Amino acid sequence: QVQLVESGGGLVQAGGSLRLSCAASGRTFSIYAMGWFRQAPGKEREFVARILWSGGGTDYVDSVKGRFTISRDNAKNTMYLQMNSLKPEDTAAYICAAGVTATWRYWGQGTQVTVSS
Repeated sequence: QVQLVESGGGLVQAGGSLRLSCAASGRTFSIYAMGWFRQAPGKEREFVARILWSGGGTDYVDSVKGRFTISRDNAKNTMYLQMNSLKPEDTAAYICAAGVTATWRYWGQGTQVTVSS
């Protein structure tokens, strides 16, 4: 099992920045990739970004490219999402995920990000 705990959400004005963290514990040696998803009220969960635990390759949804940066600290078993130039449409619960293969298997509880206009 892998446990995931997010932190760093909050309220920010449009154009501002936030940094989210996701701390992993448990069988972290089994992690293949970690990622961020988001879900706004009344909408489906949306992929935001992912990072390979070994090698650090990254992928982003088009809407955040150039604004968000995903990174990880293997020694701390922690993943980050630096979010800059935030827009009201980025408002959502941001959820951390981990996969031991290409499938997302473990999920955090989420941290709320609210961007005011």
